[in-house]
Amino acid sequence: MNVTNKLKIFNDPIYGFITIPNSLLYDLIQHPYFQRLRRISQMGMTYLVYPGAHHTRFHHALGCMHIMQKAIQTLRFKEVSISDEEENALYIAILLHDIGHGPFSHAMEHSIVEEVHHEELSLLFMEQLDIEFKGKLALAIQIFKGKYHRKFMLQLVSSQLDMDRMDYLRRDSFYSGVAEGNINSERLIQMMNVQDDYLVIEEKGIYSVEKFLMARRLMYWQVYLHKTSVVAELILTKILKRAKELTQKGIALEASKPLRFFMENKISLNEFNFDVLTTFAQLDDYDVLSAIKNWQFHDDFVLSTLCKMIINRDLLKIKMVDVKPNKEILEKYKQTYSNLHQLTDKEMDYFIFKGKIKNQAYSKVSEPIRIVKKDKTIEDVVEVSDQLSLKALSKPVTKYFICFPKVLLEA
Repeated sequence: MNVTNKLKIFNDPIYGFITIPNSLLYDLIQHPYFQRLRRISQMGMTYLVYPGAHHTRFHHALGCMHIMQKAIQTLRFKEVSISDEEENALYIAILLHDIGHGPFSHAMEHSIVEEVHHEELSLLFMEQLDIEFKGKLALAIQIFKGKYHRKFMLQLVSSQLDMDRMDYLRRDSFYSGVAEGNINSERLIQMMNVQDDYLVIEEKGIYSVEKFLMARRLMYWQVYLHKTSVVAELILTKILKRAKELTQKGIALEASKPLRFFMENKISLNEFNFDVLTTFAQLDDYDVLSAIKNWQFHDDFVLSTLCKMIINRDLLKIKMVDVKPNKEILEKYKQTYSNLHQLTDKEMDYFIFKGKIKNQAYSKVSEPIRIVKKDKTIEDVVEVSDQLSLKALSKPVTKYFICFPKVLLEA
């Protein structure tokens, strides 16, 4: 009889060796739902700007589990009571927190798998795995939904200073080569404690929190909201929208079976039964990229032109503007473009459009990052910090843009 060795280790470029805590975690990692994350890029189309940004959500999930291990060790050392069952539930919750991401997740959420958020899908996957693993994920699901009575456990999984953010900032910084995002996650974890059932950071760790928030702001402007990343994702969204529109008009498009299913059907959250979830679990980046490679030769001008833009990295021009652009500017571009190509107004909207991006490194409305002072009083990090920049970071900054074909620059 073959007995699999489940005490595996992964060699991670960020943390070194990552150990799998127990056989249940090993079996979850081995499950096809989780293995799919090897084929889902963590940063979508960002590799068109930063060529090294090809790491996956599989990498990220393992990294989150690793630093959750470190956080639990630190809290237990500081005499915070965490049972073996709670420890295991925290590992499961953080390991599976992103399992609901589809290929190029944000583009999919705005085009093919409409109005179903990846967190809702993560919960559906967890509930299905709980059935398969005979109830062993029940506590993890409670924590993930914020229904467990110990509040600090949800904060470790999902908050403004959670294991998810700590890993993705450091990992995305490493793979993109943008050094400004490199945070000191070890120091932040060492400064963690629990008071009045809330996760707190000891006062001497405040500079590490400030660095973390500043790194988050810079990573958003330089990487996640880099204008080329933004326009590439918008083009991808429009490709998928156009493909769905053509499919629903009865025009046949080459696509894998799971991708075709979501192009042919509008599925709401209530309709995500086991069969639909199984179909979604077969979708990954390769379905989308393979389809785009085929669609660049399609007869439909809109679809083929947008696909060629992604394949050849010859994107729409994105122009940042200080104020909200008015319709007149867009109409001027549309008029010029209509002289070059006979397109309807609806088709023109695929090439010429406006939008906005928003960056807010810290929200005073969400669950705050709490600093515990030497006298045991707790304050919001913004109130304790002597950095005026932190107050500025809690204000949302909005930038506007317009997109149009580069050929209009010469017209």
